[in-house]
Amino acid sequence: MRHTITVLVENEFGVLSRVAGLFSGRGFNIDSLSVAPTNDESISRMTIVTRGDDQILEQITKHLNKLVDVIKVFDFTDGSAIERELALVKVTAEDAVRAEVLRIVDIFRAKIIDVTPKSYTIEVTGSPSKIDAMLELLRPLGLKELVRTGPTAIGRGAKGWKA
Repeated sequence: MRHTITVLVENEFGVLSRVAGLFSGRGFNIDSLSVAPTNDESISRMTIVTRGDDQILEQITKHLNKLVDVIKVFDFTDGSAIERELALVKVTAEDAVRAEVLRIVDIFRAKIIDVTPKSYTIEVTGSPSKIDAMLELLRPLGLKELVRTGPTAIGRGAKGWKA
């Protein structure tokens, strides 16, 4: 099962290494990791996507809470968060597929951010499933290169942390 965890940490040297080390030292895999400062520059937010059953998630949460620099751990697996991801996609722009690429970009409310005679570079943001769906349509047309940020999440409504 896929789990999205947000961890608020002190913005200190080595925190990222300690959190990643916790995962690797216990044999847990990180599917994606996004880290950035919050509105309080002394605190950073990590969004970690991992896989495992509920028992593994419980172990991860307990171990994270034991780390000195961890302020709070949020489990957003229950869908109580808004998740967004950014992808940059380079596709073939040969005459035969240009119109189809433009239609797909329009349908998914993406943007073409660079054009060359042989390629388009597309920026798309949204839920991971939205990006997956767009990529599925673009692959047969000539997907050249792909970069994804991995999801970042924030709690819905009043759930969450305030600085």
